[in-house]
Amino acid sequence: LQRRWKARGNTYQPSTLKRKRRFGFFARMTSRTGRKIMQRRRSKGRWYLTH
Repeated sequence: LQRRWKARGNTYQPSTLKRKRRFGFFARMTSRTGRKIMQRRRSKGRWYLTH
């Protein structure tokens, strides 16, 4: 039996480890652009800076 379309709506498969490695505090602080993001979020007054 062949499928005529692909499964949709299953794009987000959360993983805490991947999230923290990609968007975590240390990931933000290691790159220059990440530090800029942190600066912007601080100036905006975000309660949560990173994951």
